[in-house]
Amino acid sequence: MTDDKLTYEAAAAELAEITKELEADIITVDELSEKVRRGAYLVSWCKARLKSTEDDIKAILGDVE
Repeated sequence: MTDDKLTYEAAAAELAEITKELEADIITVDELSEKVRRGAYLVSWCKARLKSTEDDIKAILGDVE
């Protein structure tokens, strides 16, 4: 999946998979920095998505009042 079509659910699932791989110690040293970098990106992406959704909801509710 390309990042322009990334969904929150897909990002969370990928993060869960990376976490599982780290906990199971199945990631090689050669893969480690790539997985950590991807995980950090996904955490940042998810935080931004949640913030955007929160802002949208506040705007919608503000229009109702």
